[in-house]
Formats: sequence, C-alpha cells, structure tokens
Amino acid sequence: MKNSLTLDSEMIVGIDLGTTNSEAAIFSNGNIVVVSFEGETIMPSVVSLAPDGKLLVGTQARNQRLLFPERTVVSVKRQMGFDEEIPLGDKKFRPQEISAMILRELKTRAELFAGRPINRCVITVPAYFSDSQRQATHDAGVIAGFKVERIINEPTAASLAFAAEPGKSRRVLVYDLGGGTFDVSIVETRDGVTEVLASHGDPRLGGDDFDRLLLNEIVEALIRDGNPDIRSNSVAMSRLTTAAIAAKHELSHAPFAKILEENLLQKNGLPVNFSMEISRERYEELVNPLIEKTFISVSQALSDANCRASDLDAVIPVGGMTRTPLILKRLEETLGRVPRQDVHPDLAVATGAGIMAARLSGHDEGKVLVDITPYSFGPMVASEGSLGLPIWNAFSPVIKKGTPLPVRKTEVYYTMVDNQTAWNCEIYQGEHQLVDHNIRIGKFTADGFSNLPAGNKILCTLELDLNGILHVTVVEKATGLSKRVRIENALGAMAGKDLDNARANLDGFFGPNRPQATENERSFIHEMEQLLPKHAEAAAGSNDNEPSYKVKARQLLARAMAARNAVTPEDLAEYETLTAGLSSSLENGSETDINAAVRELDNLLYFIEEA
Repeated sequence: MKNSLTLDSEMIVGIDLGTTNSEAAIFSNGNIVVVSFEGETIMPSVVSLAPDGKLLVGTQARNQRLLFPERTVVSVKRQMGFDEEIPLGDKKFRPQEISAMILRELKTRAELFAGRPINRCVITVPAYFSDSQRQATHDAGVIAGFKVERIINEPTAASLAFAAEPGKSRRVLVYDLGGGTFDVSIVETRDGVTEVLASHGDPRLGGDDFDRLLLNEIVEALIRDGNPDIRSNSVAMSRLTTAAIAAKHELSHAPFAKILEENLLQKNGLPVNFSMEISRERYEELVNPLIEKTFISVSQALSDANCRASDLDAVIPVGGMTRTPLILKRLEETLGRVPRQDVHPDLAVATGAGIMAARLSGHDEGKVLVDITPYSFGPMVASEGSLGLPIWNAFSPVIKKGTPLPVRKTEVYYTMVDNQTAWNCEIYQGEHQLVDHNIRIGKFTADGFSNLPAGNKILCTLELDLNGILHVTVVEKATGLSKRVRIENALGAMAGKDLDNARANLDGFFGPNRPQATENERSFIHEMEQLLPKHAEAAAGSNDNEPSYKVKARQLLARAMAARNAVTPEDLAEYETLTAGLSSSLENGSETDINAAVRELDNLLYFIEEA
C-alpha cells in the first residue's frame, strides 16, 4: 500500500549512506518516516554480481557473499575518496560507482514507498570525512540519478533526530561508531541553528575492525583444534565472517554466543564441523583497545570545543556498534551522563537527514515519534555490598530505561549454593538499586536445575515488545533447560502515549503517589511455556545417545519458538513452513534432510532476530 503524501512540492529524500547498512527517510503525513521495503528499513550496504550478471544490492547481495565472496563488495564507504578500482566479479568499478548502486536501490525503494518520482536528496557523511571523500559521495549521488541538495555531517543529522525543548539551547556530544568509520562531535543547537563545534575521529575505524578481531580469534581456535589455516579459503572465511558478525550481535544482548559451522572444510578427506563458544568478557578484552582509541578522540573533541563533560546536556550514541554494552558503560563513566537511547542508533542519522530534506523542501517536519521503555526492568538478585556484606534485595536491570522498543536482552546469573535446583525469580521495574524502592510486576519459580556446585550459570532473558508485553525466559546454560513466562502490559498506561507524557508520569513512581506493587501485579499473567516440550526435553540432554545433529535441530526449534512474537506477517508463512518441516524431518528424515532443514530455518531466524 502506498503512503499518503502531500504533493505540493517536489520531494527530497534524506539518505544515511553507511558502511554496513544504509537507510532513507522522507516527510510523510507530518512526520519523518524511514522508508520500508518488503518490511525492511535497514538495507545492507552490499553489492554483488550474480553468476548470470544480474546486479544484487542489499540483503540479496549479502546472502550471495557466502557463496561468491569474489563477486561481492562490502564496506565500500571506507574506500570513498581514494583513486582506486574495486573488482566486482569480472568487472572493476570506482568506489563512487559502487556507492551509486546502493544509492540507486535506495532511490527505487523510496519511490515505491512514496508512489512518486524522487530526484533530489540529502546525503550524510562522517564529520571527519575529507573534502575528497565528500566530493566522491556527491558524485555517487549524481551517478545514481539524484540532484544532491546537501551533504551534511552525520552528527548534525543525528542531533536533529533527538527532540529538544523549543526555544532552548543545548550542547550534546554525538558518539558515532558505525561499521567502518568513527567520529565524535560536540554539537550545539541555538535558536534553531545546529552547529558542530568540534569533531574528531578516524574514517577507517569501525565495526569491521571489531569483526576482524573476533574473526581472528575464531580462526586461531580452529587452528588450535588441529585444523589447517583457512585464511586463503575465501568461501570458508566468508562463512566464518558471517558467523563472527552474528556472534558480535548476540554478545550485545547476551553474555555468551555460540558459533557452529558444519562442513566448514575438508581434513584428510573428511568434513570438519566447527563449534566454539565465546563470552562477552573475552570479546570485550579483544576490542577494548579499539574502544579506548575512540575515547582519545572524545577527549580531543571536548578540548577543541573548549568544553567540559559537565557542560554537556546529553550524550547521543549513534551507529550499530554503540549497542556494545562496554561502549555505553564507558560513555557513562567518562562523561557522567547516561547515553540517550530514545532513537534507534541505526536510524538516527537517516531520520535527521529526512528532517533536513523536509526543511529544504519547505515542510515543517513535525515531531519524530519514538516508542521507548520509560522504566528499567530486571530481577531481584543477591550481590556484594561496598563493605563486603551481602545485599539480598539488589535490583539488576536487564532492560534499561530509555531503550527503544522492541528489545531483547540477556544477562547471566549464578546459583548461590551447591545443588541449588530452583530460582524464585521476581521481576521489577524502576531505577533504584534496591528492589524495595521499585515496583514488582511479577514472580515465578524456575526449577529443575542440575545438582551442581554453586556458580551454576543461569541465563535470564527479558523481551519487551511494542504492546508492553514482557517475556521472561530463564535457561540453565549447562543443559538448556528453560522456563518462560509472559507479563502483559508491562508499560501500563504509558504504552503508546507521547514520550514527554511518559517521562512525566514516570516521575510519579519516585514520589508519594507511586503505585503499589499489588496494582501492577493485577496485570501479571503467569504463563508456563515449555518451548516445544518434546524437542526441548531432548535438547536438554535427556537422551545422551541422540546424535549431535538432532540435538542441534531440537535446540534450533526451541529458539524458533522463542522468536515467534518477532515474526513479521511477511515472514509468517515461511516461518511456519520451515519449523514444521524441521519437526517433520526430525521424526522421519535422514541426517541430510535434517541438516538442510536446520540451515534454512537458522538463516530465517538470523534475520528475524536481528530485525
């Protein structure tokens, strides 16, 4: 269905041309809307030539990279402004031409979304881009068929996406860490004018570098297992690169990530199935030097702007890499402010570009509406106090206040005593370190844990959707045994209301009129779910003689069930077909049938869980 749009002026589209992903935004019905195409708002900045010569851009190109890495180009933004040619299949292109392919695809999507031609655009670039890089970006737009109205800095665009109180000035720090570039800017808005006071950064530092460190860790682990070095095997390296990126994403919201690649290579004529687990702690050790490098730029930008951290009104994280928990923690520690997260980090720049485009086309761009959680959510746990004494009623926030919805986060906890087989899990909302000052919204018992010494790892996952429904899943890491409940209307009266009203109402929870726990518990619906009971029981280890490929398949089915609420209407039919197909293969299929079904479902879940 076409979007209803005003036709009184020529439309201008705002574009975030990113290293890893790109997005477009337009003015629609009084608001800035990020263009959606077949349910996808974030398009991978990947270009590929199919064997038949067909040009693929976006998700299709990213998928083909697994099979034909030599026919695929990624991260072209890093090469913008350099006089070089990039091989794409049997052809060669300049960086501007590859970028133009991405821009043309965004142009096509925007026109389909708007139902009208779009020939003018605003394109964003890193604040630290050189003149040659900016000119190359402009050229790419022209090649794509646009009249490029403006090249604007990404931090300027991002700051536009964060609403400020009318008539008041503010000074913010924009920390922009994307897939291939990093910059930090001090931005001041006064009397409707947004100005970058200072910028610093590195146009060749970004998520790609994080990926390489993690990929190297994986390859070294493969070699330690007695396998050959596969760095010269482009297909195997492409598969491991994809696995490394998926693990990085997983570690943004979970303490562990599993990497499993079947038939990765041949050794002595036999296929090698590779499996390893990496912890968030180890990942943070690997990438910490890169993160520290960004904070040298933070200090320099503050110095250049003659600004102290205490002078800042807000800290704005931009770019997918800012989901990394260690980055958010370091920003808060260094700058003394909790980073704002009320605009999607991947969409903030595109939204700001859309605002600028709307202004240039003569529109009042209206308000950017965002659904966020106005509370923090997490369980009650025991922790060690400052004097070394135990605190039995500590609050451990898993989902933090201000997080865009929907959201899914996981934290790891540990049993306190030997042979602890159950956890009476109480979930609270609030901001105080002690649960007594927060609101309990539900409780349940997770039992059946193994008789293990104290320190048994228990994973607690919280999922909050746009309807205010909170799902809580507790999993014993050693066995995969899980328990899942649903808490409805976790956001209460705040869900769906204006952001300012939500924040104002939240203040009431810390005053004398704060609601009592029993009022919130009335909305608590205790739902006992055993994820695909028969398969989950087998996956948890009840049948020690079952082949590993079947155990993996059952675990994947349990994961599919957990992701059910995230399935879009467009993906529902495929989701149901693939889950039913894998379940059927487990009953009657061969190992080949089961492995093929696993690959198909796992590929679909990757995109569902990352959406």
